[in-house]
Amino acid sequence: MEHPRQITVIQAAIILISTIIGVGVLALSLFAVRAADSGAPLVTLLGFVIGLIGLWLLTKLGMRFPAQSIIEYSQDLIGKWVAGIFSVLIIGFFCLLTALGSREFGEVVVTSVLTKTPLEVTVIVMLLLAAVSSRADITTFAYFHHFYFPVIVFPAILIIVLSLKNAHLINLLPVWGNEPTSSGILGGVLTMAALFQGSFVMTIVIPAMRRPEKAMLAGYIGMVIPGALYVLIVIATVGVFGAEEIKKLVWPTLELAKTTSLPANILERLDGAFLAVWVTAVFTTLLSTYYLAISFLTQLLRLRDHKMFAFFLVPFIYVIAMFPQNLVEMYAIIQVVGRWGLVFTVIYPLALLVVAMIRKRKSRGDQLVAKSD
Repeated sequence: MEHPRQITVIQAAIILISTIIGVGVLALSLFAVRAADSGAPLVTLLGFVIGLIGLWLLTKLGMRFPAQSIIEYSQDLIGKWVAGIFSVLIIGFFCLLTALGSREFGEVVVTSVLTKTPLEVTVIVMLLLAAVSSRADITTFAYFHHFYFPVIVFPAILIIVLSLKNAHLINLLPVWGNEPTSSGILGGVLTMAALFQGSFVMTIVIPAMRRPEKAMLAGYIGMVIPGALYVLIVIATVGVFGAEEIKKLVWPTLELAKTTSLPANILERLDGAFLAVWVTAVFTTLLSTYYLAISFLTQLLRLRDHKMFAFFLVPFIYVIAMFPQNLVEMYAIIQVVGRWGLVFTVIYPLALLVVAMIRKRKSRGDQLVAKSD
């Protein structure tokens, strides 16, 4: 499958940033605090490290096969049928992520903003918005992320910086948590690592990059910014509220925005502005996960155009999205799906890279690989 090589290093980094920063921002601190109390920032940092390892594996594979996505080069490495099974599971996984992301979006909107709007309406509207936008080619896909990038990152940084003035250092001690257990911390680390699974988007970005040999640089930039932002969010929320108080909150980051104000009381509460930023972040994340699903499906079936699948998966994803009976069940499913998803986003790429190194396989006839090596 031929890909237009028009995406720059900066665009690739921006796609990665706006894909990772998304739905999970609101409940991020709650998951971390449940795992390690005041050690939540440490758990988040360790989760970021695992996410970074997964990105490194995917990018290394992408640089080794710069003209192919993971669906295509996996068939060369481990065989058509085995790779096909994993490809179907990966497509299903990203359909699940899209479904759960749209459901979480719907829950937040009907609880905080549009209280009289049916949940089903908010979910289907966001899914249709992602489906319509996914009809674009990879270059326009990059422009979507590029356009919304400043709207997502800079207001989020501003809110976090302003909220830190209300933080108390004592709430962040001890840094490893109160009476930490290995099982609790491990579960928390895996949950935090799952929030960085959007890095999988690099598997379709690298084949469209002008200089795929610089994909690692784009990956590091695109991973460090959301990683630092997530750690700062957890530090700010735990520092302001304390671990025990956060356990009583559903969306700690939203509560943090409510307690934050601009200097001179220009805006006494920033939760409205924060929700606007969050909705944009949700859109870019769901666009990426849905785009991944339909792109992988197109490549698996060896078709040339993914547009025919733009609306094909929407009914299935909607049914999955409405499956959880309530908010508690939804977050329980999100944690399980996220942790098991690491099999596809970390362990599977590791296995492929090991096979590629043992067999010394690279993309045939691609001089870019030879230059990068």
